[in-house]
Amino acid sequence: MVFFNYTTMQMTAKIVYYGPGLCGKTTNLQAIHQKTAPNSRGEMVSLETETDRTLFFDLLPLDVGVIGGMKVRLQLYTVPGQVFYNATRKLVLKGVDGVVFVADSQAAALDTNIESFNNLKTNLAELSLSVDQVPVVFQYNKRDIRNILSVDELNRALNPAGMPHFEAAALHSIGVFETLKAISRPDRAAGAGAARGAHAGGGAAPVARVPGPGDPGARGAQEDRHREPPQAVGGPPVGGAGAGASGTRETGPRSRSGGASPARTGGRTQAG
Repeated sequence: MVFFNYTTMQMTAKIVYYGPGLCGKTTNLQAIHQKTAPNSRGEMVSLETETDRTLFFDLLPLDVGVIGGMKVRLQLYTVPGQVFYNATRKLVLKGVDGVVFVADSQAAALDTNIESFNNLKTNLAELSLSVDQVPVVFQYNKRDIRNILSVDELNRALNPAGMPHFEAAALHSIGVFETLKAISRPDRAAGAGAARGAHAGGGAAPVARVPGPGDPGARGAQEDRHREPPQAVGGPPVGGAGAGASGTRETGPRSRSGGASPARTGGRTQAG
């Protein structure tokens, strides 16, 4: 649930990016990290295996403005996609305020997408929650490659309830901020808070506008509560064939963050 610190006048909300292995969860955080001004974000921490697969989680703190005199910070997490790390998935989901389910649009990945979403529902149930109590936004990633399912096919298989959904090519930062803005909408947060109050003491997702890469908020994390919320934009696949399956490694300094084990900061390959 949302954490309020009245000493520092800061509220913190936890957003978890969930989905099967190699769907692009980590790539989403990399894109946000790269496109957001340094004074609006913390260092990105990644705990991974030797093969660049997320082992425990990725963490990206993001400052998004001031509401009612309180600074708002998002904690963006990913979960490991591999099924044998399910205990870690449940641990990362504790205290979640919103979920972005990143689905791999490739036809061959449909079964793993369904399995991962069912796993999300199971893990939420073990925390006395459900997808009706926690805000969920779908991101259909890898729209820039061949042999992908249509949005209608993905919605029928994963999202029959008609939750918000966005097309994306996270490797090219397409659809990334639209997804993040959607999961951060105040009305979605309020509805979830009312639904889950008995389980988590009320409160849910953040209540501030998330600055995009091209607007002034990305450079200064300024408050702007009057901008219209983003809408899902459909359309044909973007980019070139074969993109989105892998990226180019970026190296950066090593650091410690939040008491975690030594971890690499900066970008990684698209490994979700």
